Amino acid sequence: MNFNTLTTTAAGGSMWTIILLYAAVIGGLYFLVIRPQSKKKKKEEKMRGNVQIGDDVTTIGGIVGRVVGIKEDADSIVIETGTDRAKIRIKRWAIGSIDTIHDDAE
Repeated sequence: MNFNTLTTTAAGGSMWTIILLYAAVIGGLYFLVIRPQSKKKKKEEKMRGNVQIGDDVTTIGGIVGRVVGIKEDADSIVIETGTDRAKIRIKRWAIGSIDTIHDDAE
C-alpha cells in the first residue's frame, strides 16, 4: 500500500464524518427549534379560529376585552373594553390569548 492510497482513504473518511456531523446539527436544530415553533403556531391559529362571541380576550398589545362581534369577511373581531363599553375592532391575528374557559375545550 502506498502513501497516496492512505491519504485518499483518510480524506474520504473525514469528509463523510463532516457530512454526518452537519446532518446531525441540522437535525438537532429542526427538532429543537423549528418543529416546536411550528407546533406553537398551529396551536395559536386554532385558538384564534375558535374565538366566540362572549369570550374574554387579551390582545398582543395588552388590551383586555369581551368579544361582541365577529366579522368573517374582514377577518377581524369587535371587542368591548372598560366600564364605558368602548368598542374596538381588531384583526384576528392580534389576539394573544382567550381567557374564557369552555366546557367542551380539549
